[in-house]
Amino acid sequence: MIDSQLKIVSLIPSATEIVATLGLMDAIVGRSHECDYPPEVKNLPVCTQPKFNPDGSSSEIHNRATELLQSALSVYRVEIETLEKLKPTYIITQAQCDVCAVSLAEVEAAVANLTKSHPQIISLQPNLLAEVWADMEKVAMSLGVDGNEVISQLKYRVKACVEKTQNLPVSDIPKVACIEWSDPLMAAGNWIPELVQFAGGNSLFGVVGKHSPWLKWEDLLIANPDMIIFMPCGFDLERTRQDTMELINRPEWQDLPVVKSGKVYITDGNSYFNRPGPRLVDSLEILAEILHPELFDFGYQGIGWMKLS
Repeated sequence: MIDSQLKIVSLIPSATEIVATLGLMDAIVGRSHECDYPPEVKNLPVCTQPKFNPDGSSSEIHNRATELLQSALSVYRVEIETLEKLKPTYIITQAQCDVCAVSLAEVEAAVANLTKSHPQIISLQPNLLAEVWADMEKVAMSLGVDGNEVISQLKYRVKACVEKTQNLPVSDIPKVACIEWSDPLMAAGNWIPELVQFAGGNSLFGVVGKHSPWLKWEDLLIANPDMIIFMPCGFDLERTRQDTMELINRPEWQDLPVVKSGKVYITDGNSYFNRPGPRLVDSLEILAEILHPELFDFGYQGIGWMKLS
C-alpha cells in the first residue's frame, strides 16, 4: 500500500526509473524535463528546464554548457512556482554531474525558497554498479518500501552475464573504446568500464568508478581498439547515428583500423548507458550482445543498439 501522503518530485531520469521500479510510480507528482521513462511520466508537470539551447552539434552543445557553468551553479533551473503548487514531500536529485541534470546546490537553493512545503531532499551520486544498488536501497528505505526483491532480480541478471564471460580466453576478449561524447572526444567512465568487463571486454581509457576522460584522436589510433561503441550522453539511437555520421569524413576517422574492419556500433545512450538506474542491467545485456553475439541474444538490436554502416 502506497502512503497517500507521499508526493515525490524526481529531478533526474535515473531516479524516476528507480522510484517506478520500486512500485511507486503513482506517488510521483513532478519530473525533470528529461524524465521520459516509464512513458506515463511524460504526463506529469515539468519542474526543471535547461538554461541553454540543447539543440545543435556536439561541439555547439559542449561549448554552451561549458560557458554557462563558468558563471552558474548549474546549466538547468528549477521551476520554483511548479514545486510550490505540487507541495512534494520528497525531491530526488543528484550530485554526480552538473551537465547531466540540475545540481544539488540549485535544488537546495530552490527548496529554501519554498513556503508551502518542506520536502526532504534525497541526493544520489553513484559511480559504480554497487553504488547504484546502494542508491536504490537508500531510496526504498527513505520512501518506506522494500527494495530487496527488485534489486536481487537485477543482480541475478548481471550474474547470468558474468557467468558466461568470466572464463573466456584472453584472445576472445576485445579491446573496447566506449565513447560518451564525439566533439570534443570523451571516453565513458564511471560504471561503463565495469559493464564492459562484465560483458566480456577490456575497456580502454575509462577507469572504473572515475569520471569520463577527454581523449585525442591520436589516443584512439595508438590504442587500436577492436571495437568502438558510441553512447553519447542524452542522445537516442537516431540522434547518435546522426552525430556519428558527422565523423565519417574526418581524416582521423578514416585512419582507424577498427573503422576499416566495420566494428563500430552506436547505442541509445540516453535510455540506457547514461542513466545509473535499473536499466544499467539492460545496458550490460546490450554490451554482451555486441561483444559476444555467439553467447548472447537478448533482442536489443535495432532498439538499443545497431552497427554503424
